[in-house]
Amino acid sequence: MTYAIIGTGAIGGFYGGMLAHAGNEVHFLFHSDYNDAHERGLIVKSIYGDFTINPVNAYKSSKDMPACDVIIVGMKTVNEQMLPEMIKPVLKPTSLVVLIQNGLNIEKHIAEQLPESVGVAGGMAFICSNKVGPATINHLDYGFLNVGLYRGSEQMLHQFCDDMNASGVKTTYAPDLKEARWKKLVWNIPYNGMTVILDTTTECLMKNQASRALIYDVMLEVLKAADANGVHIPQSFADDMMDLTDNMRPYKPSMRLDFDNHRPMEIHYIYSEAIKAARESGISIPKIEVMEQQLKFIQSTYL
Repeated sequence: MTYAIIGTGAIGGFYGGMLAHAGNEVHFLFHSDYNDAHERGLIVKSIYGDFTINPVNAYKSSKDMPACDVIIVGMKTVNEQMLPEMIKPVLKPTSLVVLIQNGLNIEKHIAEQLPESVGVAGGMAFICSNKVGPATINHLDYGFLNVGLYRGSEQMLHQFCDDMNASGVKTTYAPDLKEARWKKLVWNIPYNGMTVILDTTTECLMKNQASRALIYDVMLEVLKAADANGVHIPQSFADDMMDLTDNMRPYKPSMRLDFDNHRPMEIHYIYSEAIKAARESGISIPKIEVMEQQLKFIQSTYL
């Protein structure tokens, strides 16, 4: 299968880079670093081993890219309004769009704006990866990818999983995409927001007993909201996420990096959609609601 990467940043650059390094045909959409990619390739510094894709199939506009079988979206959801028009030029009638993005209800909003014959899937990346320079990705830890189908061909998504696994990325098929999305929020909601609000890193949050307790309480609110929406996730999953973070290298999540670099934060799909889902189910998640309000204040005041 041929691949298009829409958003060659920390996520698209790493996963697309791994596919290309394994010999797959991959076409990358770059933004401000197109010239750097064209001149010296895509550089990936990884715990799996460093490599450079050079020459790289680099493009300034998706209108110049060939139609591909699988379109991997690694863009932040703050640019979601631009995404359908960016995707359409690279679509085949039965392409599969894999949205490796954070949040809830992303697939529904994108699928409504694409032809019905186009498959849509969600990707949950458990990875510590940053873009550290023009066309340069630094993969620090983990890398596991979990994907679930929203609509389209199961066979095609399984082939995507096979290609990713063959490239060295552990990738599993999630039979329940809704459950997988809520599980990812168990980590994303406390750590993304709290590293911004408290001006810290995941490591510092986990070493302080007060912030550690707050993280766990927020995780339990996510589980409560998920349960109200028909997704039962055992409390032991929150314990697993705490253990995972204890063993993680010191890390600033994507929302903290966006704040540090004066970029809009992904508040809507990570926080507002979860709060909306909870309210529609007749429950409140007050700690998460406070986090959303604090993040909106920070974004409107400092960004």
